[in-house]
Amino acid sequence: MHRYHNGLKTGLLLVVLSALIMIAGLAIGGRTGLIIAFGIALATNGFAYFNSDKLALRSMKAYPVSPADQPVLYRVVSELSSAAGQPMPRLFVSPTDAPNAFATGRNPEHAAVCCTEGILQLLDERELRGVLGHELSHVYNRDILIASVAATLAAAVIFLAHLAFYLPFFGGGNDEDRNPLGALLVAILGPIAATLIQLSISRSREYQADQSGARLTGDPLALASALAKLEQGTRARPLAPTPTVQTTSALMIANPFNARGMSQLFSTHPPIPERIARLQELARELAR
Repeated sequence: MHRYHNGLKTGLLLVVLSALIMIAGLAIGGRTGLIIAFGIALATNGFAYFNSDKLALRSMKAYPVSPADQPVLYRVVSELSSAAGQPMPRLFVSPTDAPNAFATGRNPEHAAVCCTEGILQLLDERELRGVLGHELSHVYNRDILIASVAATLAAAVIFLAHLAFYLPFFGGGNDEDRNPLGALLVAILGPIAATLIQLSISRSREYQADQSGARLTGDPLALASALAKLEQGTRARPLAPTPTVQTTSALMIANPFNARGMSQLFSTHPPIPERIARLQELARELAR
């Protein structure tokens, strides 16, 4: 059920973000800009589908690990994959103290799970199992493709919006199709629209992965305990919000940046206290 629902959401997301890219192209260069933007949208969709996992792993400088390198990590993922009747994903570790984890890839056959060195040091095995159940659920629900495509297409929208802002001031006055007002509107609204689309999908998929991951492990309170530690850990050791890390942040189990106040409204992650409360309620349901 989740698989088909997420397939529909992925298709809708592709249409909306691709439309934003073409609107930006139209605002920048009229009919010619629209045609170029259409080509960019097609190329970006294809690139995101086949290469989003490589981009995400590269942005975190992740390196592959074997059972000899990370025996506990490998064993837990192997057990959970077997319990779900799914293939074993590739495993990676990111050399950062910031505690976090994410899954990436277009389907279970081409999936990867990455943990930071910080999360492996912060959590005990039970809590780590809860986190890995969450990440594997992203893989099985097919919603890692949604986040990966959203991140790549949103980046393209933001790039074209910036282009729309600057091009009218640099030798573009002879193109009668160009609309400086439209370009300015795209420059302002484009990034906001792309961010809100990515935010809404990311938040819903986090709640969903919490629930299905907890059912996979049979231990909702383990994930709840891990999330409580991650809330403190990410505040104490946030990631630097570089452009490459920002596009990967929506994939992570916890917001890797130190988001407070109004910035929380634009976080791609739901509030951790709310996620913990839902997991505690699930634990009570399973205990009945």
